[in-house]
Amino acid sequence: SDDGKLSFDEFKAYFADGVLSGEELHELFHTIDTHNTDNLDTEELCDYFSKHLGEYENVLCVLEGLNITILKAMDKTKKDYQEASSLEQFVTRFLLKETLSQLQSLQSSLECAMESTEEQSRQERKDPTKPEVLSVQWPGKHLARRLQRNNSLSSNNPSSSTGWIEKDSQWVIQINRLQKLIDRLEKKDLKLEPLEEEVLEENARSHIMIIQHQMSVKEEKVEEFRLALKQYLESASAQGGCLHVSIQKLPSHFHFIVYEFWENSNAWNSHLQMNYSKAFQRSNVDFLETPELITTMLVPGKY
Repeated sequence: SDDGKLSFDEFKAYFADGVLSGEELHELFHTIDTHNTDNLDTEELCDYFSKHLGEYENVLCVLEGLNITILKAMDKTKKDYQEASSLEQFVTRFLLKETLSQLQSLQSSLECAMESTEEQSRQERKDPTKPEVLSVQWPGKHLARRLQRNNSLSSNNPSSSTGWIEKDSQWVIQINRLQKLIDRLEKKDLKLEPLEEEVLEENARSHIMIIQHQMSVKEEKVEEFRLALKQYLESASAQGGCLHVSIQKLPSHFHFIVYEFWENSNAWNSHLQMNYSKAFQRSNVDFLETPELITTMLVPGKY
């Protein structure tokens, strides 16, 4: 609630990982609450986790430096892009895309590590495996706070007096629109607007393409399939028209559901013609028990 402290309910909502039980989370909460106030403040959280950082202290320091470095590059990109030549703009777009691809590759490795540790913990506890959702891109629900934090870093940075995020920045407006879209699509109690007639502009890109892949994998091919799926998702999410990609692994361990969100049907069709997409479809012939079930749907872009 942005009051500078965490109640147990807030702590549980943020730190629950599906492995620790409610009692264990409650015990952890009181272990961190050295002030015995039934609320955790920043100092208590820092003191607790600082004792357990180990090798991750260096990792987090590097990430902080990387965050500032990227913000500087984005700040300069925003200032110079409009005045640049067509070739210079092309190079800038390529560098942005390559940077994003590298970050997503790193994120995929971390997600695999997280999945392995969670799976091992569940097996050790002999708990029933629950469906897992792996997000390839940043979760929308945390994006606003991340932007606020980055804005603070950039504004306080002496080498960037204005910061790349301004109140009326068109880039931030677009990011916020995507954040709201993903939040609304993830929200279970989604409420659509009252019925109204919408007049579309000619050639307007007004609909988002959503694709669902359902795949039942042969048990002996699961590891090969996961590697091929990872490469496919990395390539798809790096495409300019891809808004979001996520995976659900069902309890059977051999059934996967992939969701893709594309800017429009043209972006989706272009993606289908790419070599990485064709290669993944060819490999599924050997990996799947039954033919892949693909469902597509167009939804109004305003939602």
